[in-house]
Amino acid sequence: MPEPVTTTRALLVEDDPNIVDLIRSNLSVRGFDTVVSTDGTRALQLLETEAPDIVLLDLMLPDADGFELCRQIRERSAVAVIVVSARGGERDKVTALNMGADDYMTKPFSVEELLARITATLRRTRLIGAAEPASPVVTAGDLVIDLSAQQVTKAGEPVHLTPTEFALLRELVINRGKLLSHAHLLRRVWGPAYQTETEYVRVYVRRLRAKLEHEGSEPLIVTAPRAGYRFIPE
Repeated sequence: MPEPVTTTRALLVEDDPNIVDLIRSNLSVRGFDTVVSTDGTRALQLLETEAPDIVLLDLMLPDADGFELCRQIRERSAVAVIVVSARGGERDKVTALNMGADDYMTKPFSVEELLARITATLRRTRLIGAAEPASPVVTAGDLVIDLSAQQVTKAGEPVHLTPTEFALLRELVINRGKLLSHAHLLRRVWGPAYQTETEYVRVYVRRLRAKLEHEGSEPLIVTAPRAGYRFIPE
């Protein structure tokens, strides 16, 4: 009996019908099931009812603040989120990443680039086939990181990480004590096409620190200025 085919579902939050048609038709050819919302309220409803694998989010919606919508999506779900926006400023990109976006693309864009970004983001989300170290459970103070189960606890309480946050933490932890450059982390976590996107690492290291470290305590992730980061040695 053949195995059931698993369809990847995308939620496209976009009010421009031309862009909707372009993205939906190209994703359909590649086997994606695409659901569309033209407003923020419906997007949050579809997030619950359709359980998408990835959200493609326009920031400039008529009825909602795109950054706030990104934050609400991230509060509700660990789904992969790519912001696709005409707002190309560095501040907008950093704000979107701080709100929980996994990636940020500026319009106009090529379909090939969008598909490559979707593939890279879903790879991080699913972490399929990632080889684990001999000891898949790592402790640092009251922090326990189970790499196999992809679970983190701090003082016995679960810490909810997004797939990108966990992928970055995993790369730091399996290289514990080693200095990892921005380029290394970008290549390993985001993919070869991201090696100049240094703000991605900075934003996500800040997000990890906020979730994992205790205020006033020694840092778990140490910064080497202009060089990179290392997770504290044992």
